[in-house]
Amino acid sequence: MSTNDSNVSRAGNKNLVDTVAANGSFHTLGKALEAAELTHVFKGTGPYTIFAPTDAAFEKLPKDTLSNWLKPENKAELTSVLKYHVLPGRASAADVEKLTTPKMMQGQTATVTKDGDKLRIGGATLTQTDITSSNGIIHAIDTVNVPTKQ
Repeated sequence: MSTNDSNVSRAGNKNLVDTVAANGSFHTLGKALEAAELTHVFKGTGPYTIFAPTDAAFEKLPKDTLSNWLKPENKAELTSVLKYHVLPGRASAADVEKLTTPKMMQGQTATVTKDGDKLRIGGATLTQTDITSSNGIIHAIDTVNVPTKQ
């Protein structure tokens, strides 16, 4: 999927939550944002850069991990994981390339590396970049990054 897809070009006037919902690859992320009660944050003014795990990325998690995170009693852990995928501010793929250890909304840093034409954050590779919204930008990633326990 390229960033020239028609749904991407129209996403610029939608907030991040609506952009996630409109993209067919982020159903699980949308559910997780709702369960963590973070949708109001990402409908706000921002701007934010979301490194958005695709549905396939969530499927790679160990069995029962996601279902456990979605339980109300595990909301704090889910919130921490989700915020670990958010960089305050608007960072295009070109901007991300220049970063080394950005501090994520969750408080920990994530390592950005480039290997050939592959851009990675933590253990995830960016698979689609620069999906714009009115209050930020989304980069699809192929793995859910889990912060270290603090």
